Amino acid sequence: MTNRISQKLQEDKKLLSIYFTAGYPSLNDTVSVIEGLEKNGVDMIEIGLPFSDPLADGPTIQESSTKALKNGMTTEVLFNQLKDIRKTVSIPLIIMGYFNPMLQYGVEAFCQKCQEIGIDGLIIPDLPVDVYNEEYKSIFEKHGLVNVFLITPQTSDERIRFIDSVSNGFIYMVSSASVTGAKSGFGDEQTQYFDRIAAMELKNPQIVGFGISNKETFIAATEKAKGAIIGSAFIKHLTAFGADKFDTFVNNIR
Repeated sequence: MTNRISQKLQEDKKLLSIYFTAGYPSLNDTVSVIEGLEKNGVDMIEIGLPFSDPLADGPTIQESSTKALKNGMTTEVLFNQLKDIRKTVSIPLIIMGYFNPMLQYGVEAFCQKCQEIGIDGLIIPDLPVDVYNEEYKSIFEKHGLVNVFLITPQTSDERIRFIDSVSNGFIYMVSSASVTGAKSGFGDEQTQYFDRIAAMELKNPQIVGFGISNKETFIAATEKAKGAIIGSAFIKHLTAFGADKFDTFVNNIR
């Protein structure tokens, strides 16, 4: 079966991917958030597996992770919550988390469980591409999982080309050298970076993340990229409204 991410990337439109933290605002909100986002036209969902030391996350996502952990979210709980998700949801689902919980669970066992419940890919910011390529790529591929790597404005062309050669889905293009968080717009530095990556003509499409919060930043981010990821702005929406009013949130973006 073709991976759902690959199918989605072939669609003739700019993709909207939403990140949220599993088990936030309440432990059992995970499934209703996913179902609500799909119902309101979101193209892909990144399910954040909370971790106690989230290096790449800004304060908004860190706070949601802390709350989710206090609520009782664990790897096992998440897998249990998602065991029937494919009965109601058809869009690509990606688990985004740090490598430590996956290592503790067992990489092979983690990937197998993802395959069983219908997860399409993983984003693991602290798993170096070299280590993945040498030690884990075959395991991910055996279980039909796309592994998504991050690049930043500081990533060298050589490194980007290596990531592109190892990847089989999309490249997560971090818009700036900072932690996650909503911003009001993109400056010249970001625009030059977007231009530079577009000119490289990589085989994998790029989806831009970090700093996208509204229609203006979504349009700017997707001018040359295939799509954009919104995280912190959506977490703020969840904090304000709970697992509700997703139509308002999505309509404000496109």
